[in-house]
Amino acid sequence: MITIAIKTFKELSTEELYSILQLRSEVFVVEQNCVYQDIDFKDQNALHVIGVKDDAIVAYTRCFKPGFYFEEASIGRVVVKDKERKYGYGYDIMNASIKAIKDVYDTDTIKISAQTYLNTFYTNLGFSNIGEGYLEDGIPHIAMIKS
Repeated sequence: MITIAIKTFKELSTEELYSILQLRSEVFVVEQNCVYQDIDFKDQNALHVIGVKDDAIVAYTRCFKPGFYFEEASIGRVVVKDKERKYGYGYDIMNASIKAIKDVYDTDTIKISAQTYLNTFYTNLGFSNIGEGYLEDGIPHIAMIKS
């Protein structure tokens, strides 16, 4: 079981920010062998959805209001620590993120740029493919929307 916290950038402690950046680097850079600029100055405008288990951040997303990243609200940097993926925390963190967007931004329409191999995962959450697939940082992606 994870505990979910939702915070603005300014509400994050230094320790939380460090743990979030470490988890994102562990998965997106090291595990996926993808060199890219994770620290993109967008975190300051994001709503951070954090999943904590035993005092450690094991799941995370960042959410944006409509018009910031896409025309629609969006969720990105969806990540679950490798050894914690078998517990369904991906669904927990995404459902919390979808609810946070509804509560904070008052919208049900969400667009994501999903890694193609996670298509079924996002479809199970109510997202549908839009357009053709594309490469983002050398990894196959597809745009998806939920409304």
